[in-house]
Amino acid sequence: MVAIPVIDIFAGPGGLGEGFSSLLGEENQRVFTISLSIEKDSEAHKTLTLRSFFRQFPIGEVPEDYYSFVRGEISIEELYRRYPDEASIAIHEAWQATLGKIPNSEVDKRISEALNGERNWLLIGGPPCQAYSVVGRSRRQETVLDASKDHRVELYKQYLRILAVHSPAVFVMENVKGILSAKTKENSIFSKILNDLSNPAEAFSNDTSLPVNHLPCPGYKIFSLVQKPIRYELDGKPVYNHKDFIIYAEEHGIPQTRHRVILLGIRNDIDFIPNVLNKTDYVALQDVIDDLPKLRSGLSKVKKVEDTDSKWLELIQNINFNSTEMPENLDVFELVQDRISNLTPSEHGIGGNFIPWPNVTCSYRQGWYHDPQLLGIPNHSSRGHMGLDLHRYIYASCFGILKGVSPKINDFPISLYPLHKNVDQAINTKKFADRFRVQLAEFPAKTVTSHISKDGHYYIHPDPLQCRSLTVREAARVQTFPDNYFFCGSRTSQFIQVGNAVPPLLAYQIADIVADIFGFIQFQSEEELNRAHCVSV
Repeated sequence: MVAIPVIDIFAGPGGLGEGFSSLLGEENQRVFTISLSIEKDSEAHKTLTLRSFFRQFPIGEVPEDYYSFVRGEISIEELYRRYPDEASIAIHEAWQATLGKIPNSEVDKRISEALNGERNWLLIGGPPCQAYSVVGRSRRQETVLDASKDHRVELYKQYLRILAVHSPAVFVMENVKGILSAKTKENSIFSKILNDLSNPAEAFSNDTSLPVNHLPCPGYKIFSLVQKPIRYELDGKPVYNHKDFIIYAEEHGIPQTRHRVILLGIRNDIDFIPNVLNKTDYVALQDVIDDLPKLRSGLSKVKKVEDTDSKWLELIQNINFNSTEMPENLDVFELVQDRISNLTPSEHGIGGNFIPWPNVTCSYRQGWYHDPQLLGIPNHSSRGHMGLDLHRYIYASCFGILKGVSPKINDFPISLYPLHKNVDQAINTKKFADRFRVQLAEFPAKTVTSHISKDGHYYIHPDPLQCRSLTVREAARVQTFPDNYFFCGSRTSQFIQVGNAVPPLLAYQIADIVADIFGFIQFQSEEELNRAHCVSV
């Protein structure tokens, strides 16, 4: 079967695209091929382009020069210079553009060129979700969203417009769970989105900006990927409760409690009922990060020349708290003291953009994560933390080991309370009471979001002897990116890219369901050709 074209919009660093591109069919060939990806952020776009370059080579035949780049031995410019044909395709495929600002005519032109006349293709992507997130709305004290004040509220219309003009056979659209409760003065955001996606042509019926020569979109049936419909309407439209569209990633082999709304749309002229995702056992955080090189944290608020192993040890060993004020946590205090007495900084220090490391033995899906050609681990450096935060981190990780939960603010001794204006509110109202959250080794991690780029307090490593927050590579492991997936840009940008992505391993499982739809389309087309041949004979 010829590879199915994919257009990936709001692509980020390419998590959705990676999952679909990883599905292999006969003779180890890709079932899906990314024909065009669109992303506005310059650093995410660089990552997207690099991964497109990686995919230009047959499975298992990526040149050694790619790994030389990842190891920092050659520049990306030199890599692209050595493989101009593959680089040219990748640069053309990964388009840096802002949907809603770039002229629609240019978007239509690029999509049409990428598809080259193919009608049965796949649209994927997740319109920016900050406007819909529950935490974001709470922070902005918004109960009702206003598109006139926040253009992100209606960015899904860029997705919708592509459906209306280009009518892909199938689409997969991802967003945060908060979209289910978001509303404007007029209506529920999610109800309107479902209605618009079902009939994009009607949603744009009064829009004179659509090209006059486009084929009318026949509309879509919207399916859940995890639940069977409650019933079907007379026209075949499946009916669900809104919560049926939530995918709980930890139920599908993803090592984090990531809960997202993902919609599967099938064009109305395709009479096919898709499968749903299989459930699996939960995957523990330790199963995907324990084999990575151990690091110490960096140090902030000290001179760079003083950021040494001995200074790190000194800052941690100067921890000072009164264990008698919390007799119920005496075991935690004792474990903290025990761990401090056994602290030995890692030979890898604070890590780096690449660490030579022959001992990759990831106990979960090693074939998915590990690439033996790498000879090490990229994007694995720890950020800097203040001395007092180091004390909070080692206390939190010891608390997690003994209590099996992350401590709330009032589980810390007073001497370790954060110097934050909201600390009293956190204690009294329990709002943001888990400002310092250790990830528990024996359970799936909490959701990795772009907030991980801020300070790391929500993503404390479970190992007290490392006394730090997660690195980009550890976050990428939690998000199920393969180790050979290199993130470009600053460390802050890398964290944002990882946090905003769809887990590739989840996308891979969705791709398997979507591939069956295209298999049916091909079978249907072959049947029609056979009937036409019989009639002509």
